[in-house]
Amino acid sequence: MHVLVLGCGYVGRELGRRLLDASHDVTGVVRSKSSADSLSAEGIEPVRGDLTDPDAISALPDADALVFAASAGRGSVAEARALYVDGLRTIVSEFEGRESPPDRLFLTSTTGVYGDHGGDWVDESTAIDPERPKATVIAETEAIVHRSDIDCTVARFAGLYGPGRYRIDAYLDSVTAGWRNSVHRDDAAGALAWFLTEDVAREETILVCDGTPVDRWEFADWLAERCGVPAPEKLTVEERLDGLDGPASLRVASQKRCRNDRLLELGYEPQYPSVYEGYEPAIDAYQRGEEP
Repeated sequence: MHVLVLGCGYVGRELGRRLLDASHDVTGVVRSKSSADSLSAEGIEPVRGDLTDPDAISALPDADALVFAASAGRGSVAEARALYVDGLRTIVSEFEGRESPPDRLFLTSTTGVYGDHGGDWVDESTAIDPERPKATVIAETEAIVHRSDIDCTVARFAGLYGPGRYRIDAYLDSVTAGWRNSVHRDDAAGALAWFLTEDVAREETILVCDGTPVDRWEFADWLAERCGVPAPEKLTVEERLDGLDGPASLRVASQKRCRNDRLLELGYEPQYPSVYEGYEPAIDAYQRGEEP
């Protein structure tokens, strides 16, 4: 099977490694030469291209499956729309019209599309209500793939963490009250690989999270104790919101707890069932004085 990973970055690269280990062919689309060189060193066939450029999209190779895992990062809402909405719409149109269209299309989305639920539980049956501008863009992106003629799967990721993204120092400095919903990078990629290789979740939207929301204050105290440092400063949501406005304030105020029942029903078993297990490698590195 040939898999084309559109935006082969933090999750896409780990997905590519897993698919290679399972003897599949993987092509990763990236923008920079350094990223392309890094993919090549890992055995992933690199293609440099801008996913907002129709000419670059038309030059992409055929594939059995497409995984749209691109990220607009800290770019503007307009940049996010150009990538997620306009770019993906062009990709879908291009590949739908090919002589050998893909069998499957995967989109990596976010639990941010749910908006604020006051700390209540959410799952796949919960109506989305995106409050932030970028979350609204992502919701539009989900609609694009669901309208596609290609069998699609939308994976709504909770907060990603893992190598390079543990943010231990930030947690040990100060922490705001609320719920943390998470998924380790390895489980985000592992779930995508499971959907693909086990041929499950066609035409579904799946919430990809560890299913164990944690109280941020409690987690920060545990982390500080494990790292042998004083407990961090604790802020209420109201204190954290002081001076914030716009999307940042909406993100802080948004509270929900994410279930992974459907993910488990599909047969995927998380490697890290909570952040307590997921942070162990980072704590070990921190105690050795290394960057986790």
